[in-house]
Amino acid sequence: MTEMPAHQTVLYAEALEQLAIKPDGTYLDCTFGRGGHSRGILAGLDESGRLLALDRDADAIASPEAEKLRQDPRFELHHASFAELAAVVGRKGYAGKIDGILMDLGVSSPQLDIAERGFSFLRDGPLDMRMDTGRGMSAADYLARVEENELVRILFEYGDERFAKRIARAIVSQRQQAPITTTLALARLIEHSVPFRDKHKHPATRSFQAIRIEVNQELEQIKAGLQQALDTLAPGGRLVVISFHSLEDRIVKRFIRDQSGAKTDPGKLPVREQDIEQGQLRKIGKSIRAQAQELRNNPRARSAVMRVAEKR
Repeated sequence: MTEMPAHQTVLYAEALEQLAIKPDGTYLDCTFGRGGHSRGILAGLDESGRLLALDRDADAIASPEAEKLRQDPRFELHHASFAELAAVVGRKGYAGKIDGILMDLGVSSPQLDIAERGFSFLRDGPLDMRMDTGRGMSAADYLARVEENELVRILFEYGDERFAKRIARAIVSQRQQAPITTTLALARLIEHSVPFRDKHKHPATRSFQAIRIEVNQELEQIKAGLQQALDTLAPGGRLVVISFHSLEDRIVKRFIRDQSGAKTDPGKLPVREQDIEQGQLRKIGKSIRAQAQELRNNPRARSAVMRVAEKR
């Protein structure tokens, strides 16, 4: 059995089991992070196996973990997002030949823990929140431009924030006086905008999540990546997706459901099984969550949900 890495990766053993790794297979890790899942996949491959990995975060691409794994001739790491996976795989000549795809949709611990990345409302830093700091608009730029009604929608839909109107109004009012450029400035503004706070949850939790999702276009990235995975997988290849909040999980669940069911109705009776066109995926088992031991060691795993499907 593959040895658990020292820095525990969410649903590490479960992901490797569900990928059903073949020693000579070709695999795609869509979120390298700090390489936890990638190391596990490589440990299950022989000399003819291959692993492609992606990450949209330049810090992950330049990390010591990435540099070490690049010494393995079976491994390649590409600076790319979910929405670019088909292009990367196609350039390598692996389209339709990938035996397993792993998508870990969570924000990585280094992104949360490094104040300069601007993801955390507990650490003061520039209000950035971009997973790829070389592209797109920072959270500070977004909040300086977004219309109030649109911000209300983002906070409510992506953060389930019941005080979305109050918070949006406060942000718009504040930016007319001075730009909001740091994480703690935004967190304090939100804290002062809500009439009361939930027990055991910082008032800025939902708003930071919503703004981060919008800045990074996370839901659109997920939808694009899932669709591209269909053409990328080989018959019998596994799609393993780990999500961390209900918006992500709903997209994954619906995608697998829609791609697993009957696609056409022959329109005549009696209906023969061979006349019904089936979807491209087959759902594998029920959703998987972290077990008690992992939750004790890694509280961030409590919201993780894994879903698995197989290419027909």
